[in-house]
Amino acid sequence: MRIGELAGLAGVSTRTIRHYHHLGLLPEPERRANGYREYGLRDAVALARVRRLTELGLGLEEVRDVLADDAGRELREVLTELDADLARQEDALRARRARLAELLRRTGEPGGLPEEGPVSEQLAELFAEMARTSAELPGPEPAMAAREREMLALLEASGNGQVQGAMAAALRETFAQPGSMARAYAAYGQLDALASAAVDDPRVEEVARAMAACVPEEVVAAIAAGVRAAEGPAQGAEVWADLLLMELAPAQAAALRLAMRLIAEGAR
Repeated sequence: MRIGELAGLAGVSTRTIRHYHHLGLLPEPERRANGYREYGLRDAVALARVRRLTELGLGLEEVRDVLADDAGRELREVLTELDADLARQEDALRARRARLAELLRRTGEPGGLPEEGPVSEQLAELFAEMARTSAELPGPEPAMAAREREMLALLEASGNGQVQGAMAAALRETFAQPGSMARAYAAYGQLDALASAAVDDPRVEEVARAMAACVPEEVVAAIAAGVRAAEGPAQGAEVWADLLLMELAPAQAAALRLAMRLIAEGAR
């Protein structure tokens, strides 16, 4: 039997058979005098077994373990491991689908799916509240509000569970009091007004105190601690502060730096 006939019998390509030869999964058969491989029933049975194992989800190295006489692993052991791996994949897929279902549900709500992309449930709730507050404003949303959402989404995307837990607690604390979101938006608006102001404008200190008053001390401490734990002392909270400040106008950056200092010093 020629290689093409074997391939047709097993339902694979001749290239696949040659690849299995190269990997040692299928022994090389004897060749005729003209150099062509001559396959028999034993080769067809071995090839069919390799195909069945790969269809079950085994990788080619795992198939080699099963086929090798001295591998020390029985087929039952390999299949048990494969079953456990598939179960983990099923759990992960169910979790992903549940997350997608929640995101799809939110797309039908006002401000439900933020432009910043898929975020945690805690941030999604905060962003929805921000959207509702913005809709009640007489003018456009303050630029600082959008920038803060971007920073929160970026911080959450660090992937560190400690950071995300600290953020969730911080957000609950920050906006737990009635009217806290409205006060924050008023401060955002004041900060926007400094876009063309001089650094020594007397409004800088006024805006800094308004911004600082919106953030409880424990919130800043929690986020800063989480960031330091995630990135180390050399890339701590200062990195995130620099990212936030780098696109602001000079007077706005001065106000925000002063607000951070007031918060840290408890001098609000």
